[in-house]
Amino acid sequence: MKKIGLVIKREYLRRVNKKSFFLVTILMPFLFAALVFVPLWLSSIKDDNVREVMILDKTGKYATLFRDTDSFKFINAGDNASLEAQKGKSNGIFAFLEISDDLLDNPKAVALYSEKQIPQDLRQEVNRTLSRFLEDEKRKSFNIPNIDEIIEKSRVNISAQTIKWGKDGEAKETSAEMGGFIGMLFTLIIYIFIMMYGAMVMQGVMEEKTNRIVEVMVSSVRPFDLMMGKIIGIGLVGLTQIVIWVVLTSVLVSVGGIFFGLQAAATQPDMAMMQQNMPEMQNMTANILTKLGSFNFVEIVSYFVLFFIGGYISYASLYAAIGAAIDNPEDSQQFMTPMIMLLIFAMYAGIYSMNNPDGPLAFWCSLIPFTSPIVMMIRIPYEIPFWQILLSLALLYASAVALVWMSAKIYRVGILMYGKKPSLKEIAKWVRY
Repeated sequence: MKKIGLVIKREYLRRVNKKSFFLVTILMPFLFAALVFVPLWLSSIKDDNVREVMILDKTGKYATLFRDTDSFKFINAGDNASLEAQKGKSNGIFAFLEISDDLLDNPKAVALYSEKQIPQDLRQEVNRTLSRFLEDEKRKSFNIPNIDEIIEKSRVNISAQTIKWGKDGEAKETSAEMGGFIGMLFTLIIYIFIMMYGAMVMQGVMEEKTNRIVEVMVSSVRPFDLMMGKIIGIGLVGLTQIVIWVVLTSVLVSVGGIFFGLQAAATQPDMAMMQQNMPEMQNMTANILTKLGSFNFVEIVSYFVLFFIGGYISYASLYAAIGAAIDNPEDSQQFMTPMIMLLIFAMYAGIYSMNNPDGPLAFWCSLIPFTSPIVMMIRIPYEIPFWQILLSLALLYASAVALVWMSAKIYRVGILMYGKKPSLKEIAKWVRY
């Protein structure tokens, strides 16, 4: 154990003390915050360029409906104007809106023409303006007094509450969507961690093997101790990085949210309306907190740690065995592809299990050791039977021990073999040595 501890310390400090680790760890949260808030900031910047849209309304009913916006200025060309005649003198006109017939009788008698691609906001503005007017015209054609009031009063929105009974009989409002979000968050953490740091284990083994450093190391450390120390050390590096990312990202997102909230409040044209919406926002926040309170986060996080460790050790040991068996990165693809496909399959199985967490796909994939760390974290927030979680953990850790044993056999032989790409048959012989 002492030698494993020394290897863990070496692997951890060697990577944490790199400038690249510091830069990536610090810059990644800022990049994530920029991906969230820069588009919001850019969308708040209004374009000063107002584009002119000429309306060619042969019916004379619709041209007066359009009002100028911050982006578009609508010009009425008159009832007798034709598209062909106006195209010859279209200096400064961005687009032409042609209405050739009564839209109640012929809804397709409207079209936008332009030499450039028609932007989505112009199309939406035209559709919204005409649809609103035609709906009013359609209602009036029924000759029913107070039809608008009748339609408004007839609208009923039903949203069934989802209530969960606790073991003590206490009823709490919950949300299946929120349970899926919580499970998906933990699932993504496991998926990304295994993909990133499992590959880092393989690269570290290949680097030491290529540089012949490992020949010196195995003279004083058993190959098993070296492999386990590398797996645990790199795992701790990953955990350190993720903890820093979570803390910095939370701080940056909170600060950005406050800044944009204050900015929105400063530019709010009607402060009374904002104050009027405050109780609704407070009720929404209270509702979210109530639903979050229905989940046992201590239990979810505890299971996350167990499945996280088991899944990482299983895959990292295989990555270490691959790194020991090959000499160059090109050869790694044929061995890595099956594992990547397993992880992708597990991710998709987890996504589809959100709609049916007790279905056969979710059940069996949460028992298979290669997919259980990802799929089970989707199911746990839905409070599945305890025996399923216990069986899944037992199978996961039993397979992790078997994979570590098998990988150690491959590692012990492959780490000192050079110049030859082993076949699967040869690797199977190494396990039996």
